Amino acid sequence: MVAEFAVALPAVVAVLLLSAAALNACALQVRLQDAAADAARLAARGESDGRVSGAVAAVGGSMAIDRRDDLVCVTASGDIPPLGALHATSCALAGGR
Repeated sequence: MVAEFAVALPAVVAVLLLSAAALNACALQVRLQDAAADAARLAARGESDGRVSGAVAAVGGSMAIDRRDDLVCVTASGDIPPLGALHATSCALAGGR
């Protein structure tokens, strides 16, 4: 019984750690998507770059703004060290209120 437990315990711990990392990645993806949407709306309204980048910086990410015709698109990026980078993009109509 003890031998089986000693063999199974590392596998159980590994599954729990990977599950926690995946849950953290999902939570970051949702926060990045929300921050990208907020930043796109702020940029489309003509807010200052500091305020726009602050919306993404609040979740610990970085951002890039792309202006395409009548759209302002913001891509927010964040990093989960064991899993890599995550990205979320959102667009808003320029000049929108």
